[in-house]
Amino acid sequence: MTRQIDLSRRGFIGAGAALAAGTSLRWSPAYAQEPQVLNYLSWPGNADPYLVAEFEAENNCKVAIKEYVGGDQMLAVINQSPPGSFDVVLADAEYLHLLKEADFIEELNPADYPLQDFWPEFQKFPLHWFDDKLYAVMTDFGYLGLSYNTEVYKPEEVSSYAAMWEPKATGKVGFFDWYLPSMGCISLSNGNRPPFDIDEAAFEALKEKLFSLKPQTAGFYTIADIFSSLRNGQAHLIPGIGEWVTLGLRLDGAPVDTILPAEGGIQWTESMSIVKGTPKADLARKFIQYTTSPRGQVLMATKADNKKSIPSIPGWKLLAETMPDQAEVLRLQLDKPNVMDDWKAGRVALRQLPQQQAIEDWNDVWSEMKSL
Repeated sequence: MTRQIDLSRRGFIGAGAALAAGTSLRWSPAYAQEPQVLNYLSWPGNADPYLVAEFEAENNCKVAIKEYVGGDQMLAVINQSPPGSFDVVLADAEYLHLLKEADFIEELNPADYPLQDFWPEFQKFPLHWFDDKLYAVMTDFGYLGLSYNTEVYKPEEVSSYAAMWEPKATGKVGFFDWYLPSMGCISLSNGNRPPFDIDEAAFEALKEKLFSLKPQTAGFYTIADIFSSLRNGQAHLIPGIGEWVTLGLRLDGAPVDTILPAEGGIQWTESMSIVKGTPKADLARKFIQYTTSPRGQVLMATKADNKKSIPSIPGWKLLAETMPDQAEVLRLQLDKPNVMDDWKAGRVALRQLPQQQAIEDWNDVWSEMKSL
């Protein structure tokens, strides 16, 4: 299998052993050749029994997950793993072109997947197709904006990202420690649409705007720390996260919510691909089909600690029939205002990698911000 990921072409050489070292593993190299083990590279939690137990029972197999946090860490894991280590990968859509260019993922047959069941806006999602060929299927998505403590702020007070610079926010602005969503929202606050395709002057202005938040900053958080910082009040405002964090906390009684400010929000998209050269391509295809089936979509949407929006209209309908309370909370109702309204209104920009700068340029700015 040919697989050489040349990250230097975007100025990002080697994602770093330190990143990969932090992953939480259930996968091991010994699983790679086991015929009834599907080796899965994914964000945390996506091999939760709630999500995969039915698939495992139906196919007499086990799903072994190796977890990463953030696309850069995913690339580090790939670079450090022997060819054949994985069968399927769940990636943020903005990283797919790097996986495709590295010859890490297979071209997919669109007829194998229920794309016709998706909202029309997502049936030919631009970050999944290259030269009119399909390389990934959307499994779920969500919006990133400004998350806030509802005991401290009213919605009208956080209707703009400008709230983060107010005296009230001094020492209470937290950040998810990943440059892409955090800097993306600051870019939106500077009026950049799209937020990741900006010239050098706009990039310098973004850098200055970001650094001006240092006196307001409460900390830079891992995923686990984001949850705790919002719950215990260490942070009152966090840009670049969304209801995948705050909805579960709110349902558990925490006084938090997320808003898309007037300047807009960012869509994150998780996408599943088959790894190039896997001898388990049939099983991998069945896994993607299962995940994008109405039942699989309902499970993806309703996992307790990570609520998600789903692209499948039959998935929305099944959710409304079987879990109407969840459909209402998730705003996945066909006959009422729903999450697609924000997309259709043009309030959401796609999360992408930097277009006019190297990835390392944005990473360097982020590192400098943390060291100020």
